[in-house]
Amino acid sequence: MDDLLVRGSEKWSRYPPDVLPAWVAEMDFPLAPPVREALHLAIDRGDLGYIGPTGGLLEAMHGFYARRLGWELDTEQVALVADVMVGFKELLLVHTQPGEGVIINPPAYPPYFDDIPHVGRRVVEVPLGEDGALDVDGLDKAFAAGARALLLCSPHNPTGRVYTREELAAVAAVAEDHDAFVVVDEIHAPLTFNGSFTPWQAVSTRGAVLTSASKAFNVPGLKLGFVVGEPATKLHPHLRYHAGYAGLVAAEAAFSGGDEWLDETLATIAANQRDLPALLPDGVAVTYPADASYLAWLRCDPGLGDDPAAVFLERGRVALQSGLGFGAPGKGHVRLNVGTTPELVREAVRRMASALG
Repeated sequence: MDDLLVRGSEKWSRYPPDVLPAWVAEMDFPLAPPVREALHLAIDRGDLGYIGPTGGLLEAMHGFYARRLGWELDTEQVALVADVMVGFKELLLVHTQPGEGVIINPPAYPPYFDDIPHVGRRVVEVPLGEDGALDVDGLDKAFAAGARALLLCSPHNPTGRVYTREELAAVAAVAEDHDAFVVVDEIHAPLTFNGSFTPWQAVSTRGAVLTSASKAFNVPGLKLGFVVGEPATKLHPHLRYHAGYAGLVAAEAAFSGGDEWLDETLATIAANQRDLPALLPDGVAVTYPADASYLAWLRCDPGLGDDPAAVFLERGRVALQSGLGFGAPGKGHVRLNVGTTPELVREAVRRMASALG
């Protein structure tokens, strides 16, 4: 805790010291040793300028995704951007028209609701089904009604659900039928527990994939994301200069030498996810068992109101992510971050229980 409390990142600086933060998507683990060493070397050299040649990064990236996810990505179709949401907005500007509808699947990552209208496009909501499955019929109807693009989060944030190959193939078929543009946010894919993840490009060449080392290796502040696929070749090449060179250094080191650290981290967060349902107090339940990542989507007793996170913060001094920002299905829900030690997960749950009396 002493090491964590001196961190200045948003997770550990937003709330007073007596509040345990378990909300924003940052993990609490030390950096992967290869990443730390590569960054220290760059600093020692004073090597923190603009991004230069990317051959080593792209080679490491290809190897990482091939061995971890079975995805043989085409390094000729990779664009560097500041982060995945910047990549998403740039794709919309190039491949859609102002006012066109972009489908998302609530409960959805909150920036989706803001960034789509920010570039002059319209949010179209097709919520997940009761079992967390994609509503393929709903997608078909939304496209038929005029939506021109889909932003698919795979694995899904906040539920941690990993879609089956059959689900993704059905979505690809519907998009093909309507000649729709598809963007797939796969930023949490390297954090899949059981090897069940299917890359979008394994079922379709339509659209673009967004990814990054930022979630798997906990380096979002270094600002580097990737757009992969033929649409990436249409983006302005100068976008790379808005990304961070330190992000390139970290990503290349992570992709080439971070497997051991990632395996250990995955084992910890998978165990946290597995143990969580039995730890939760009465009145709080895991909505969907997570297949990936360190985010847990929790359904709370109606007596806690539309925003249980406010109750847990005030009464229990634990900060969870409010479900309200994830769209209408987020009412009565919270998102809990278990990307930390088992001891801090238990402490977060203890504080939640204390808030319930």
